[in-house]
Amino acid sequence: MSFMKARRLFQASLLLATALALGACGFHLRENATLPPEMQRVHLTVNGGGELERHLARALQTSGVTVEDDSGAGIAELRVPVAAFSTETLSAGGYVRITEYAVRYQVQFDVTDAAGQVLVPHQRIDMSREYSYDASNTVGNASQVEEIQRSLNDDMVQAILFRLQAAGKHELAAPASAASTH
Repeated sequence: MSFMKARRLFQASLLLATALALGACGFHLRENATLPPEMQRVHLTVNGGGELERHLARALQTSGVTVEDDSGAGIAELRVPVAAFSTETLSAGGYVRITEYAVRYQVQFDVTDAAGQVLVPHQRIDMSREYSYDASNTVGNASQVEEIQRSLNDDMVQAILFRLQAAGKHELAAPASAASTH
């Protein structure tokens, strides 16, 4: 067998092994959320707007929802009155120097249909990430916090979509609280 054939065989077997390993560990690509039919047209209100509003609107549109600029007849309402980041000191080193922080993200939301009936009752989702603080690299610490916030924001959008999808599958999910630490 020539070197080129052996190399191709090795590459093909490596690709097959990788695909099998990913399948065996439960990895799968994210699919679009299947939302309740009452949410085909939605007006989105996010306190403070920002990245959560943009990412949530994009995710809703990807799921086949028309995001309307104004509320009105035939339009469901997704309200996010609370979307807040906070930081908390986790540990301090010698001479009371802070060495570890947690970035926390809390979002609360609810959904009503076009007739004002509750589709998803008030929900609260809390997420957090921990990181080590380096007093000699304050610029790096600020960018680390920004990256953690971006990551939490992306995860929060997915968590909200999962809740909305569950409400559609289970006919008005009961209020729940979830905590996630990654």
